Amino acid sequence: MPGIQHSDYDVVIVGCGPTGATLGNLLAISGLSVLILEREKKLYDLPRAVHFDDETMRVFQTVGIADELKPLVRINPGMRFVDSNNTILLDWPRPQTITNQGWNASYRLHQPDLESLLRSAIKKQPRCTLLTGRKVIGIQQKPHSISVSYEFNGAGKTHVTASYVVGCDGANSFVRNSLDIPIEDLGYRERWLVVDILLKRELPHLGDHTIQYCDSTQPMTYCRNPGLRRRWEMALPDSVTDSEAKNDTRIWALLSRWIGAEDAIIERKAVYTFRSAIASTWQHKRVAIAGDAAHLTPPFMGQGMCAGIRDASNLAWKVAFCVKHGHNDALVNSYTLERRPHVLQYIRTAIKLGQLINSIDQSSAHKFGPSKGEGNHTMASITPRLGDAQLTGSLDHRSENSGVLSRQPLLINGTKLDDYCGYAPVLLVRCIASIPSMENIPICCLSGEDHPAVDQQLDELRCNAVLIRPDRYVLGVANSVEEIQKLVDGFSSLQTSS
Repeated sequence: MPGIQHSDYDVVIVGCGPTGATLGNLLAISGLSVLILEREKKLYDLPRAVHFDDETMRVFQTVGIADELKPLVRINPGMRFVDSNNTILLDWPRPQTITNQGWNASYRLHQPDLESLLRSAIKKQPRCTLLTGRKVIGIQQKPHSISVSYEFNGAGKTHVTASYVVGCDGANSFVRNSLDIPIEDLGYRERWLVVDILLKRELPHLGDHTIQYCDSTQPMTYCRNPGLRRRWEMALPDSVTDSEAKNDTRIWALLSRWIGAEDAIIERKAVYTFRSAIASTWQHKRVAIAGDAAHLTPPFMGQGMCAGIRDASNLAWKVAFCVKHGHNDALVNSYTLERRPHVLQYIRTAIKLGQLINSIDQSSAHKFGPSKGEGNHTMASITPRLGDAQLTGSLDHRSENSGVLSRQPLLINGTKLDDYCGYAPVLLVRCIASIPSMENIPICCLSGEDHPAVDQQLDELRCNAVLIRPDRYVLGVANSVEEIQKLVDGFSSLQTSS
């Protein structure tokens, strides 16, 4: 048996799905040494997640893959909920113009395309290492570090130490279970068959919108994915076994109103139990969980993967601060306090949409938006504020804008804000010259004098300065020179508080 090896990293990530890979990239961009341990030997090359939004694309922009990803995805025109007569009960249109996040509101993707780009980005990071085929078998917390044990092909055990560990290892998370973190069941649990179809030719009659077929006997979902890929999801009655559900004859019979075997091939078929659940806490001391390890949402809003990417963006800068400047309980604890209430709003909305799809209460369509006449209601995307978390210092002085997702202004030279400042905080002010101590502020700063879009954003926030966190949420706003200095000092104090 090989001897035990020892190595040290700032962070060990367990799992290299979209959440783990995004987190690894953000940590590496922040200058940390990262080890990612992935149980599977090869990238899964079949469809899974099929949607993400503009905020998520903004994170991919920060990682550096957005431009490569853009030609591989499809802009989604929206989602419609229809009854058995194809009458629209609820319309969720997604704007086809660029949003205030600097990207389109909704995209359809082929997950292997995204994961390939994320892993390619990891390979370009000299301090980020991805090891596949590694099964984590032990995590032991010590006062100032964590020991992680893993196996490779069952041939011996390897130990590595890290300052922090993050479990991005899915719904059956080893990391979460090792911490004995309980999972709260939020009440939604249904078996659905997911069928991914590869068309033999274009079939325009299928349409480009996502369609939710609201039916008490056979609820279904249709998704128009990139290229010739299409997806149908079908609720399963208890009387149908998994093997019966995946029978090709049964599948083509259910799809016969749209296509037949002469039109397409079945690329993948899988039975899922759609669930709604959330972990009671998302971190314990120096170990955290993210993505499906922390929360599960029904798929009816297309927000499952998006939530995991938001987790990564929220957590990475906080861990980086702690690695560089010392562990900060308040900062680490803010991860659960901010993200858990935020994702709960998406989960609860998805549950209500699931009830509409199952036709438990078709009249509930009015709860999602105003009527357009004849029972047709329009839904708008939700943009929750982060949950409250007292961080430190002047951050006690939260405004109504604190915790709100910030827009991404376009600078005067055509550069997007995030490309200019990177994964770092940025201070937007009316006039830099009016702040005598500005040269001593250790934060990227842009003025409305130089960039009209910055001035416009300050007008919208009704302030003279706004400090935006690395995850693109508003930390706080200020008006006077004293308030601006206090806001910056409060953020800077995160580096020394413990």
